[in-house]
Amino acid sequence: METGQIRDGRDELVELFSACGGQVWRAVLAASGGRREIADDVTAEAFAEYLQRRETVREPRAYLFKVAYRLVAKELQRERRHAELSSTSDTHGLAGDASVLSPELTQALLSLPVEQRFVLVLHYWLDLPASEIARITGSSTAAVRVRLHRIRRHLRTSVSEWEVTDA
Repeated sequence: METGQIRDGRDELVELFSACGGQVWRAVLAASGGRREIADDVTAEAFAEYLQRRETVREPRAYLFKVAYRLVAKELQRERRHAELSSTSDTHGLAGDASVLSPELTQALLSLPVEQRFVLVLHYWLDLPASEIARITGSSTAAVRVRLHRIRRHLRTSVSEWEVTDA
């Protein structure tokens, strides 16, 4: 490989990271329940995987989100298995202790399945339409809309249980 090709790849990666690296990181942060170390590792791994396959990737942004979703789900599943083997019954408590988010938001996010957390972030924080979320997650637009409905219903119930105080 020539030096010019390496430079082009780096420039492309820098541009792509500037365009959507923060979005991928925030999506992983929320999907992991506010775990910064997971967000850092998964985002870096998603970009590394993209760099290896960039010649065959048609939609880099969608690819990065797909990889990040797969990696965060895998990491959380690994942590659950480890906690089960260690006889630690409170896996939510472990994630909550390391969260950079408020305890209430962490609790609400962790009460959702990881696929719903990811959809929540893509739709409400990154403002993506259901059709794009469907493309990213590999599901149908109808399935994404159903997930969003379930998320809203669940959060309405969860949030109403929190004590709300006016400052």
